[in-house]
Amino acid sequence: MNKKIDSKLMLRTIKDGAKVLILLLDEAVVIVGILLILHFLEIQIPLPVMIGGGIIVVILVIVIHIAVIPSFHRKQITGREGMIGVQGKVVEPLTPFGTIIVKGEYWNAKSLDDNIEFDENVEIIGNEGLILKVKREGHSCGVS
Repeated sequence: MNKKIDSKLMLRTIKDGAKVLILLLDEAVVIVGILLILHFLEIQIPLPVMIGGGIIVVILVIVIHIAVIPSFHRKQITGREGMIGVQGKVVEPLTPFGTIIVKGEYWNAKSLDDNIEFDENVEIIGNEGLILKVKREGHSCGVS
């Protein structure tokens, strides 16, 4: 079992490294382009300055790209599933159907609690097509 986990971790690490290297390619192309332009304009940069500057740029670029690696593994939630757990505000009383506003958008909603009045906060717990199932914020609901 440990070998399977270790091999998965190793494969994931290799894939992450490959992604970072691909992301670094554009920076490498820009640096080579700048060096070529400087060469054709006959601008001389002392070797220690080039090496020191290059090391600093490489370190900064690698640190920035390594900070991106966790986003490779973050679960992407969009669409209907992305709405569950989001809070909204009632703009048309839910008796049990009405309208709520979520992230600046108006949605038809159905209350799974009793009637919910105007300006109350609600939490989305599901949906049926384009109708959001909601409950009062912070209120447990036994209906699924």
